[in-house]
Amino acid sequence: MKRVLVVDDNEDILNVISIVLDMEGFEVKCCDSGRGIADTISAFAPDVILLDIMLGDLDGRDVCRALKSDPKSGHIPVIMISASHNLFDRDDKLDLADDFIAKPFDIDDLASKVHRHIKREGKSA
Repeated sequence: MKRVLVVDDNEDILNVISIVLDMEGFEVKCCDSGRGIADTISAFAPDVILLDIMLGDLDGRDVCRALKSDPKSGHIPVIMISASHNLFDRDDKLDLADDFIAKPFDIDDLASKVHRHIKREGKSA
């Protein structure tokens, strides 16, 4: 079973994403903070990470930069999610995340993007 790590400080968003991805056949782990994410990644070994830009304790873009620069997690596709569309411009997209989902999101689009990035990850492994 493919694994998805969801990091968002909004419990309702975590619940909705978890339900959607569970129905799609993924094993889902939710975190409400970006702190300690490296340990969570080591323990859970996600195939894809959904990461909110506006975390309560950290900027998700900084978390993404750290993940992408770490050899242990740099290969894992990161899909950023945010209601603040202007926080994820084209220049950031090139050196940060693998994809972006705007809130409010379409559940079919969410599932499609996760499937797409898991397939890509599987081909590169």
